[in-house]
Amino acid sequence: MDFIAIGDTATDEFIKLKEARVNCDVDDQNCTISMKWGDKIPFEFSVLIPGVGNAANAAVAAARLGLSSGFVSNVGNDRFGEETLKTFKREGVDTKYIAVNDGLPTNHHYVLWYEAERTILIKHEAYPYRIPEEFMPPKWIYLSSASEHSEAFHGELVAWLIRHPETKLAFQPGTFQMNMGKEKLAALYAATEVVAVNKEEAERILELGVTDIKELLEKIRSLGPKIALITDGPNGAYVFDGTEMLKVPMYPDSKPPLDRTGAGDAATSTFVVALALGKSLSEALLWGPVNSMSVVQEIGAQKGLLTRKALEKLVAEAPAHYRVEPLS
Repeated sequence: MDFIAIGDTATDEFIKLKEARVNCDVDDQNCTISMKWGDKIPFEFSVLIPGVGNAANAAVAAARLGLSSGFVSNVGNDRFGEETLKTFKREGVDTKYIAVNDGLPTNHHYVLWYEAERTILIKHEAYPYRIPEEFMPPKWIYLSSASEHSEAFHGELVAWLIRHPETKLAFQPGTFQMNMGKEKLAALYAATEVVAVNKEEAERILELGVTDIKELLEKIRSLGPKIALITDGPNGAYVFDGTEMLKVPMYPDSKPPLDRTGAGDAATSTFVVALALGKSLSEALLWGPVNSMSVVQEIGAQKGLLTRKALEKLVAEAPAHYRVEPLS
């Protein structure tokens, strides 16, 4: 298999809020959303979307872009678990490594959606994390968000990767993995081909305040990965492989974004898929923001993910300013 994602999956329940107040710092950073305490808060509608999550989104992105794709994860033996498995099968993602757990529910998250942004209420169930029996080494593993119960699993994965050098690892740390700290995951970073994070996550992992992107790229790569990829929202994306340090702007939106959920997942997973398809570092960086632009035009993290034909068409039709350049 070309690409196997590992991580948690969930059913996202989107709740489109009608009324809220957003407060931001002077530079429009560190925004908070507030609603009147004790009130009944009206909402426009809600939508259930099964089979999502950082790694899940990556598995679907890979399948749509033409790779043979699978997923290592857990669901509960319930309605949401059944819907999740059906979703992946419909997308062409191999589900043989997804464990169905009796006595534990499928992860269910609530997405408070206001204007184009969202705040997500999350709860990760205490699933048993392990490398499946008869796990066949793929060309790439894409590891992302897992719960606080997964710490030991990361060591098992490092040992497995040492035994299987033919498999490359891409690592997009989730919240709990960042909470573990870079020291506990030092061996994992050292075994990684690509680490992909956004700018704020890079600063958090490195325990830094606001830091220049060039310094972040160098310090993330110094943790051990061969390639550091950092996305920075409207400022675009950046990559460093020890030789080339490159940047690409955000791909222009065709219309105002509807929902930004999954934009980062789309950019980082598409970058990795491009590498898996044999694209150069520069070409891979060019691909990522295109899929990110498409995802924010739809509700949820997967509906807007592109096929390879559609993505290559958008790259070919890109405006002149959309190009990869060295980061000075």
